Amino acid sequence: MSFSASVLTLYPEMFPGVLGLSLAGRALEAGTWSLEAIQIRDFASDRHRTVDDTPAGGGAGMVMRADVLASAIDHASPAGDPRPRLLMSPRGRPLTQARVRELAAGPGAVIVCGRFEGVDQRVIEARGLEEVSVGDFILSGGEPAALVLLDAVVRLLPGVMGNAVSGDEESFENGLLEHPHYTRPQEFEGRQIPEVLTSGNHKKIAAWRRAESERLTKERRPDLLAAHPLVK
Repeated sequence: MSFSASVLTLYPEMFPGVLGLSLAGRALEAGTWSLEAIQIRDFASDRHRTVDDTPAGGGAGMVMRADVLASAIDHASPAGDPRPRLLMSPRGRPLTQARVRELAAGPGAVIVCGRFEGVDQRVIEARGLEEVSVGDFILSGGEPAALVLLDAVVRLLPGVMGNAVSGDEESFENGLLEHPHYTRPQEFEGRQIPEVLTSGNHKKIAAWRRAESERLTKERRPDLLAAHPLVK
């Protein structure tokens, strides 16, 4: 069974976008995963296809309507659909590599892309939407975040990466940032490849890579260390 993604959006033309290229694009063409972009406006009931309204209690901007969005979700994910329902939102739980792996091991995902000031809270609760954030910043809408999430997930699907173990030592896979990489030429503008990497001693190479991962994590992402007790 292939991974099936349904994206609810006001801009379906943004998909597949970059997901139609490179590894994800080849996997999409091969049927390893599928992508359906659904226009939320198609589920509006008025002739203007209105999807938003002013916020209750006043304030700037507009809010996506619960009734319209619920109809779109029900169409994309009818009763019995095992796929999780995700809402790309800056107030959601941060997307982690662990969550990406969980999603990649599942049947797919229904992804709601918010716009304007946000989504009516009632539809989030009524349709069990899991709010997911890709970072502590604001985007113009959920579409770029959905592309990021899907790219992270699709590359982990069986057969997408040429080497099945390519991702094993990447950043966040073991709780640490990834070690530095080098390749030919041996010397570049006076900088040499670290001698240990050309020694042929695999035990020393592994130890060096681990030490470099720990060093970089301590310098750049000390917040990761609390969740990785092996690093002192």
